[in-house]
Amino acid sequence: MRCCVCLFQQSLQCSPSKMAAGESNSRSSCLNLSTSGPLGNAPPSNSAYSSPASNGGAVGVAVGTNRSAGNSNPRLGPENGGGAESAVRSTPSAQNPPRQSVGPSGATSGAASNMTATPSSSSSSSSASTASSSADASAPVSSLPSSPASVLVYREPVYNWQATKSTVKERFAFLFNNEVLSDVHFLVGKGMGVQRIPAHRFALAVGSAVFDAMFNGGMATTSTEIELPDVEPAAFLALLKFLYSDEVQIGPETVMTTLYTAKKYAVPALEAHCVEFLKKNLRADNAFMLLTQARLFDEPQLASLCLENIDKNTADALAAEGFTDVDLDTLMAVLERDTLGVREVRLFVAAVRWAEAEAQRQQLQPTPENKRRVLGKALSLIRFPLMTIEEFAAGPAQSGILTDREVVSLFLHFTVNPKPHVEFIDRPRCCLRGKECSITRFSQVESRWGYSGTSDRIRFSVNRRIFVVGFGLYGSIHGPTDYQVNIQIIHTDSNTVLGQNDTGFSCDGTASTFRVMFKEPVEILPSVNYIACATLKGPDSHYGTKGMRKVTHEAPATGTKTCFTFCYAAGNNNGTSVEDGQIPEVIFYT
Repeated sequence: MRCCVCLFQQSLQCSPSKMAAGESNSRSSCLNLSTSGPLGNAPPSNSAYSSPASNGGAVGVAVGTNRSAGNSNPRLGPENGGGAESAVRSTPSAQNPPRQSVGPSGATSGAASNMTATPSSSSSSSSASTASSSADASAPVSSLPSSPASVLVYREPVYNWQATKSTVKERFAFLFNNEVLSDVHFLVGKGMGVQRIPAHRFALAVGSAVFDAMFNGGMATTSTEIELPDVEPAAFLALLKFLYSDEVQIGPETVMTTLYTAKKYAVPALEAHCVEFLKKNLRADNAFMLLTQARLFDEPQLASLCLENIDKNTADALAAEGFTDVDLDTLMAVLERDTLGVREVRLFVAAVRWAEAEAQRQQLQPTPENKRRVLGKALSLIRFPLMTIEEFAAGPAQSGILTDREVVSLFLHFTVNPKPHVEFIDRPRCCLRGKECSITRFSQVESRWGYSGTSDRIRFSVNRRIFVVGFGLYGSIHGPTDYQVNIQIIHTDSNTVLGQNDTGFSCDGTASTFRVMFKEPVEILPSVNYIACATLKGPDSHYGTKGMRKVTHEAPATGTKTCFTFCYAAGNNNGTSVEDGQIPEVIFYT
């Protein structure tokens, strides 16, 4: 019977041809490069290595300088989200001892971290022989290194990674975008931008009802690769990052696609983060763009904030580059508002600019007829009666967008009394529903105040910046009646008319006040004197008595106080004073 040493020496001298001929038992007993890992998955027999090389993963024994670290794939390592599964498979354990290699002298040495063994000149032939045997044990002959001066590289496997993570959050965060334990892959994006992203069914099902139904529902998929052509890779990774670690990774470029992805997979917490990010970054120059997206993704709260921003910064929002890119429904949602802070003629100019861009998108010539065609119902939302006759004559009347009949009826509306009915809205835009305040300067109402073409006027000042949007005026003592009225606010020192409206109102014969609004809000600065003026044409009306010199309004929500101080306006004022007369109510917002 031959001794064990002889058998071992013979095994070292076995030729590649014999190994390839099927002496698998000798090959296994010589180098032990195919031992199963702790997961019970043996590396494939045709692999060039004992396990797939990866950045930080287990390489086992890499033979030759051309086949060591240079062949590792940095995208698959655990630090980069992959490759660690193969590392776990080569983890030493009681059932799977560390791999060993035979040195030039025949001694056996265990694998060590980052160790290299460079053979000397006296043992180069022996090293080459050992390298050939090692390579032949796990790779085809064609892949053997040709250089005799090969280097044996030992890389420490990444194993027992769980012990380095002290919390559940850390362990799940480690699995994010990682091949370790992954049981599903997503092909995200389309065309050349498709990315293959690993994931874990359990982690996804815990965080999303949609994923739970996808993997565990009655029609659960059994596929290990799922295509998502409608999702952006960056947005999908942001979703996974949140599901695995509660970390939010969104930016200006990805927030909208992330919001879409969060909605698609029913992750409301991530939706809320996206909406909050948009709120913090909402500005006049992007309000229209965000409004379009908010309407598309059914985010009413964000849409409301965008509309409020447009109300307060209408001119800047209309001048923004993104305004002409909105859809028709979004344009109409803005034009129908009563709260826009801009002159109507500027709204018309902006609408024409949008129509030119829309005609180009529809490959139409920008003729007046085509502009009217693409505007559609939006044209009727422009309130031409709120313009002055000069603004209308210089712009809309000459644009060709309005018909001749519409132009004539609007000119009649501007020039005759009583004003004829027109097809366009004549309601002022300066009211802010739910945010308007008003003060009343009289304590009592009396009867019979006459009008002879003279204006009723009262001087006032305030303690803080406000916007006056209209007056409350008394109506007839003879029952329901229509009045013609011109209201103004005049800067006292410069005698400049800051706001006015030539309009009418109907009363019901009671002692109530009736709202008459300016065409747009009038800014009132603190400690500056202004004159409120109203010129009425109609029958005798009610009037106020026991007037107050100072009237304070306190906002119920914030407690902010706005104090009005009233003074006599010198000159012909039809008898109105601090104590008696007209203009009983001022309507404003802060």
